[in-house]
Amino acid sequence: MTDRIAKVERTTKESSISVELNLDGTGVVDVSTGVPFFDHMLTALGAHASFDLAVKAEGDIEIEAHHTVEDTSIVLGQALGQALGDKKGIRRFGDAFIPMDESLVHASVDVSGRPYCVHTGEPDHMLHTVIGGYPGVPYATVINRHVFESIASNARIALHVRVLYGRDQHHITEGEFKAVARALREAVEPDPRVTGVPSTKGAL
Repeated sequence: MTDRIAKVERTTKESSISVELNLDGTGVVDVSTGVPFFDHMLTALGAHASFDLAVKAEGDIEIEAHHTVEDTSIVLGQALGQALGDKKGIRRFGDAFIPMDESLVHASVDVSGRPYCVHTGEPDHMLHTVIGGYPGVPYATVINRHVFESIASNARIALHVRVLYGRDQHHITEGEFKAVARALREAVEPDPRVTGVPSTKGAL
């Protein structure tokens, strides 16, 4: 299997993003987006996926975090898709349940080449909750779904994230990122029983 490494950069009038990703890393993470809670979530994602991940983002966080979080998620998805290459010899499917204290989250992924995202189960208060920002830039949890949609569509994967139950917005969000991380880790792992592309179509 060739090196599965990608570096993607994207600059707009709203943000400048750089993501470096190594799918065969050991969980070495260096993240700086200007949004502390999002840094925390991306650090958890890289560490629990055992990816080496470097993210540098500068955006118009004086307005709010939305553009920076959105654009970083787009670039992260692009890097994931690029690093996957031809997808030969991988497991393709991944699945994980993650408990975070009172919360339980499930994520399932198919590295299918067909982008799709289903995100369900967050309690209604997540539509209005912000985390952090005292001082600093707050993270609005309403964007969680958009983060995973952006990653899935740009990586061209099918991603399902379910909050089975939970109360604390920090625990729920962190459970989502960790569940996605563990599902991705399983899906992109080499499968010693697979030599080609894991699809009856012959391509993903």
